[in-house]
Amino acid sequence: MDTREFTGEWDYNTLPDNIWIEPGCYLERQESFKRFRSQQNPGLVLGKNVQVYTWSAFSVEPAGKLVVGDDSVLVGVVFWCAESIVVGRRVLISYNVTIADSDFHPRDPDLRRLDAIAISPAGNPQQRPPLEAKPVVIADDVQIGIGAIILKGVQIGAGAQIGAGSVVTSNVPAGAMVTGNPAKVTSLLGVRR
Repeated sequence: MDTREFTGEWDYNTLPDNIWIEPGCYLERQESFKRFRSQQNPGLVLGKNVQVYTWSAFSVEPAGKLVVGDDSVLVGVVFWCAESIVVGRRVLISYNVTIADSDFHPRDPDLRRLDAIAISPAGNPQQRPPLEAKPVVIADDVQIGIGAIILKGVQIGAGAQIGAGSVVTSNVPAGAMVTGNPAKVTSLLGVRR
């Protein structure tokens, strides 16, 4: 096995042209981009000095755009982006975190059945019902703990902390600590500057 595949020494120029990488970025594994299908230009922007470590995955659909701000650290986050996910500057996201701007299937049981048929091996993907997507916005200086899930339409305020294993289904105020399923504010930490 070629050690460059998992040490960040691989050729970043092999990525699609619509992935914009600012100076100082470290991308540990090329495999993180294998589910990147965005047709937007840009479809992915990694700001200055962004660090992307093993197990991180950028699953970005054709209409999706994902932006990660300067000096953020991604340690195994999985992004599921149908339309728009924005991560601010100096954000720390731990491993096994999922951030999704869509359910990627209809919630109505009848439409979900039609969707399952459409994407089955014998189905026609063109007959899929439309998916609902709502942007996810994570402000500057946020910390997201191991195994947290951030769902569609959520906005997380500056300096907030998301506890390990939390399921975030609604907006989080700036400087708040949230934990649980569904996540609830457990304390106000104040906004970092």
